[in-house]
Amino acid sequence: MARDHLTAPLPGRALRPPPADPGAGRRDLALLVSVASAYALAQLLLVVPGTGLGWDETVYVSQVSRDAPAAFFSAPRARGISYLVAPVAAVTSSVLALRIYLALLAAAALLLALWVWRRLLPTPVLALAGLLFTGLWPTLAYGPQAMPNLWVAFAALTAVGCFLRAAADRSDRAALAGTGAAVAVAALMRPADAFWLVLPLVCAAVAVPAWRRPALPAVLAAGALAGSAQWLVEARLSHGGVLARLHRAGEIQGGLGWHPAFWDHLRALGGRTLCRPCEGPWSQPVTGLWWLALPLLVAGGLVAAYRGTELLRPVLAATAAGLSLAAPYLLMVGYAAPRFLLPAYALLALPAALCLARLLRAARGRPFARTALCLALAAHLALQLLLTATVAARSRDMRTALTAVAAELHRQGVRPPCTVSGEEAVRVAFRAGCASRQAYGGHDGSISAAGLTALAARMPTAVLVADGAAPPPWARGWRPQPLPALPDGRPWRAYLAPSARPAG
Repeated sequence: MARDHLTAPLPGRALRPPPADPGAGRRDLALLVSVASAYALAQLLLVVPGTGLGWDETVYVSQVSRDAPAAFFSAPRARGISYLVAPVAAVTSSVLALRIYLALLAAAALLLALWVWRRLLPTPVLALAGLLFTGLWPTLAYGPQAMPNLWVAFAALTAVGCFLRAAADRSDRAALAGTGAAVAVAALMRPADAFWLVLPLVCAAVAVPAWRRPALPAVLAAGALAGSAQWLVEARLSHGGVLARLHRAGEIQGGLGWHPAFWDHLRALGGRTLCRPCEGPWSQPVTGLWWLALPLLVAGGLVAAYRGTELLRPVLAATAAGLSLAAPYLLMVGYAAPRFLLPAYALLALPAALCLARLLRAARGRPFARTALCLALAAHLALQLLLTATVAARSRDMRTALTAVAAELHRQGVRPPCTVSGEEAVRVAFRAGCASRQAYGGHDGSISAAGLTALAARMPTAVLVADGAAPPPWARGWRPQPLPALPDGRPWRAYLAPSARPAG
């Protein structure tokens, strides 16, 4: 009797099947829609206005842009996010239009992912999980960005939910198809992440007697293979094979191996989009408090699920998949970027929300404890909104600076068709309508110094250098031109080939 009582977080609400009340579905949908709408609104207000494309975003968007040549596409990347932005990028160069499109699409994806779980966890817990996940500054900042990690998060959340529904009900063909489709989306965005998503689900399909049927591992494998097909074919055609591409991808990421990066990820939560190398003092420890609390909340969610038997398998599956997705970035990659852990956060938000829901319920008769919990949650969300605004402000400043640089290059004769190389070449070239090519530094091995020199004889070419560095030897005779300063105040200049002639 005690276990039955603890199974439902709200009195009178059953978990499975859904309530017979015809209005319950509408109320559940309205609650989840409110979370998704708040997510969309926060993105539209804090992140969308005036922000520019980041370096990685520019690479992805340039693959399908109508206004600039495609940037070099390195071995670790997959083309899923380029396909996602293609409907907008192919018809307009407006970053604002792209941001609005992605913000609304992200909110819709969140709603779909949470709705899949409605038959597995109580809707109030799902709404709280959605609030916890979307309230993080990386989730807000990357919602309207052309980056793959958040879409892996939505796909992973959907895949695990569909998998559990298909495992519990063999007649639920829609859930089985949804499992394969969601895994395919994850693989299309980041094939390696799809592997770590599928791994614990296949193990669960083998370990749980009631789930042992060929359809579950088959659909997981089929989804992963379908989503990775383009990446695999490209590896064969452009990188010398799958193993060669994986090896090169590991080199670009600093060499995969035993590289625990817990401390780096913790420090990156202060608003650093990339912590490589992660140096300097940890000046904002308050920004990492929630990260230290997350393992405790997940453990509390598992304890609460154990006491309510119907919740145990869904919560265990979400936790296992979340930890699996986090493991390579915490243990094998020697640097940190908060976006890497978004898929793990999406899944771990479910047990964390269950724990918080039980704590809030237990505190009903204790006004001080309940108020303290609510204030702590409100303070956490307020801090995340502040960090989101800070990250967005940096993006706006960089967009303004790079736009001024592109305009200066135009005045100096670097106009399409043209080429830009060197410091910040990818973003500057995209804004100037030029191709970005690297003959030194970076991962672009598509051209040699001799090739770039020959190219400069035919079209306007600029090499950008920063911090007073000397240009490469083959550009030392080119015309130097100071450039508008970057937000960090570093001095930099362009060296312009003779083919670049100033206007007028």
